[in-house]
Amino acid sequence: MTVQLRSQSWYEATANARPERPRLEEHLAVDVCVIGGGYTGLSTALHLAEGGASVVLVESKRVGSGASGRNGGQLHTGQRRDQEWLEKAFGKDEARRLWDIAEDAKKLVKGLIVRHAIDCDWRPGLIHAVHKRRLVDDEKHAMERMASDYDYDELDWLDRDELAAALGTDVYHGGVRDRGAGHLHPLNFALGLADAAEKAGARIFEGSPATYLGRGDRVLIKTPAGSVSASTVVLAGNGYLSGLDETVESHVMPINNFVLTTAPIGAGMPGGILAGGEAAADSRFVVYYWRPTPDGRLLFGGGENYSHAFPADIASFVRKHLARVYPQFARTAVSHAWGGTLGVTMTRLPYIRRIAGNIIAATGFSGQGVAIAPYAGMVVADEILGREGAFGDFAKLPMQRFPGGKLLRYPTLVAAMSWFALRDRI
Repeated sequence: MTVQLRSQSWYEATANARPERPRLEEHLAVDVCVIGGGYTGLSTALHLAEGGASVVLVESKRVGSGASGRNGGQLHTGQRRDQEWLEKAFGKDEARRLWDIAEDAKKLVKGLIVRHAIDCDWRPGLIHAVHKRRLVDDEKHAMERMASDYDYDELDWLDRDELAAALGTDVYHGGVRDRGAGHLHPLNFALGLADAAEKAGARIFEGSPATYLGRGDRVLIKTPAGSVSASTVVLAGNGYLSGLDETVESHVMPINNFVLTTAPIGAGMPGGILAGGEAAADSRFVVYYWRPTPDGRLLFGGGENYSHAFPADIASFVRKHLARVYPQFARTAVSHAWGGTLGVTMTRLPYIRRIAGNIIAATGFSGQGVAIAPYAGMVVADEILGREGAFGDFAKLPMQRFPGGKLLRYPTLVAAMSWFALRDRI
């Protein structure tokens, strides 16, 4: 699938300096070839190189040009599914294991930032806002269970007035402040991982889309001007892997999400909205998410589509969602508006497993990629290097195919997401 990246993002406009990495124009033989230059692929390459493996990473555009450099920049606690859902689906022991994995994932992100001195505007604090009054008691109960059953004491309940003061809007009915979560500049985080991977010995090639994957004792990956022979290949392109492997495509669906930044309005500063500097996301299934930028803009994400094209006017597309949360900013100037493509699974849990003996997929993070994707990269590296890790925990998760095959899965997804969007409104 050809993805249009039409508008320059605020992240691109404020990115740290980065080198122009070469296009692959030769044949290389290595231990591992990683396809995809986002968090998963970069973390895989970094941890493999640190473990002594020879690694080549090929990226179709530039490092971080996909979802890793275009998302809301929020580091959430837990998996994409909440603990109650996980307990019902897998039992309490497995739910606890998945919780511990998610906590380790957060620690890894924070640790990578410190260990590699990545300048990515990390700030702690994330607020979960409840958009329906009938959900308030459930959210309070869930918060209490996090302390009693999962030993997580980083949550504070905010009543309606406290939440309104924290967010600068009164449209929500209460919420939870998570002091253990936070937000960052996602593109700069990706660029920092790329620098770290190269320093460890990985080779990264940009402008080098994988056009062919040949199976065998060694996997052959072809790009328009070069090729790689590898003992193992890692498919780490998330929503950008179309055409390489039918098994992955049947389990991971690309969808598009959209973001804007306003002109500077004092967000995250004394007297402005989000004065405490936290990010926020709400309880909608098709979630709204927002945060202040260091220069006082409001960065707001809202709205999805499921086609091969982005809206012609992304700013207007997102603005209508922004106005539901902050009607006072309905006419505020928009400085940047952009979209990105993420990969979702039927369960909203990541698709991490061997799809052949020497082909590993790590994709389908379903909006939880800032936390889980770098961890997935480490987990995949551990698996390849023969180290004990969490690969088996992910690989055993049940994962259904999207119904309808390649022709009918989009209409099926649109119908399902339309239902959830309707439920958000009633």
